[in-house]
Amino acid sequence: MLYTGKGDKGETKLFGGGKKVSKASVVSEALGTLDELNSFLGLCKVEAEKYDISVSGQKVENILHDVQKNLFIVQAETAGADKAVEESKLRRAELLINDIESELPPIKAFFISGGTELAARIDVARTLARRAERRVVGVVESKERKLGKYSLAYMNRLSSLLYTLARLSNHKSGISEESPDYK
Repeated sequence: MLYTGKGDKGETKLFGGGKKVSKASVVSEALGTLDELNSFLGLCKVEAEKYDISVSGQKVENILHDVQKNLFIVQAETAGADKAVEESKLRRAELLINDIESELPPIKAFFISGGTELAARIDVARTLARRAERRVVGVVESKERKLGKYSLAYMNRLSSLLYTLARLSNHKSGISEESPDYK
């Protein structure tokens, strides 16, 4: 059965069936924001399938799929499960960022979001990743959970990875980046 009614009073049980917590708790807020990001990345992944963009021999949609799997680890860890992002996942994200940056012109200013549909969607995902990172940091600062050594670093790199993927989408599609003129 999809519904149980057990959360009708504003409480929920976390991954692993632990104690009940408020749906408004910092942990619930972080989990919901991670879920929102993961779902939106699914939308980005479907859009990426319409493009033929690869980096380091891997298609963008496969990179996004791997990110989704890693976010499930962060979600489980945030919920209290004995899971953590491994160093290899952090290093892989860093290598991808470096590989993508080597294909792009240097950054000289902020850019106005847009260009391809894929770039615009990934840029929204980047902002969701930043919010998710802030919520996960809030969980750690509240002392509700202690996360593994690489989990917060992965969340920090994730927005950089998404930023470079958005730029790559525009670059490979022949769309120039536009900086704001502040006028």
